[in-house]
Amino acid sequence: MFDLRYHVASLAAVFLALVIGILVGVGIADRGLVDKANTRLLEQRVAQLRNQLDQASKRSQVSAREQKAAQKYISETYPVLARNRLKGHRIAVVFVGKVDDGLSSAIARALDDSGAVQIRLRALKMPVDDKQLDAKLSTQPADQQYVGKAKLEQLGKALGVELVTGGDTPLWNTLNESLVDYQAGGSKQPVDGVVVARTVPPQRDGTSRFLFGLYQGLSSGGPPAVGVEASDAASSAVPIFRSADLSSVDDVDTPAGRLALVLLLAGSPNGHYGFKRTADDVLPPFARG
Repeated sequence: MFDLRYHVASLAAVFLALVIGILVGVGIADRGLVDKANTRLLEQRVAQLRNQLDQASKRSQVSAREQKAAQKYISETYPVLARNRLKGHRIAVVFVGKVDDGLSSAIARALDDSGAVQIRLRALKMPVDDKQLDAKLSTQPADQQYVGKAKLEQLGKALGVELVTGGDTPLWNTLNESLVDYQAGGSKQPVDGVVVARTVPPQRDGTSRFLFGLYQGLSSGGPPAVGVEASDAASSAVPIFRSADLSSVDDVDTPAGRLALVLLLAGSPNGHYGFKRTADDVLPPFARG
């Protein structure tokens, strides 16, 4: 008897293969070996298959076995696909909570494999102490506009913008001792992308508002901003990343997740990628030149 799961799995496998094929093709095309017409034909076919897969997925879930097969396929092609895709890009990494060694290693590998440079890292103390922040802000006339619990979201957003644009960063300078648990790298240079990883449980009240503002500030500065988590994260941050207009990768500890992160930082359309229910797709489309 026909089993819809196998139909969905087949479509998924073909779709992934074509996505990988297009990515490889684009990389080769940069060296003048593939014409644009053939690439466009592949893109059209992928769009058709994506629609078929979306329709089928409404009635069935791709099985864990097919997910594992897809991960293996991407793992074998990842080094070629990631190589130099972010060459020279300056990236900032923000941990909401203490630095997690596993996530830090996965992010660093994606950046190294793609030729990017991590120019600054900030790990934030959670939850925020709003009274301590207010005491610091009150000492600077220009910062008094952010004093008070009602201004925490506005404060977070301003800090996010400062982190992306660099320069003098007066707010970070004022609040560094109260807000930062660990830091590496300077603050002067602007960045070409931001990676955010939440290592604490979902926050409440003022801290929640502060973080929502921070995420909005990071995503509103122009360069790509991507929230990441491991495939076995105890509590997913994807819903809050989505609501704050950050893209997300829910399996950055896997080759597929690292490739998705690289593609998003390279300029692929915003979205939410991985194998969890919150994902829009496994991989983003490649960025158009």
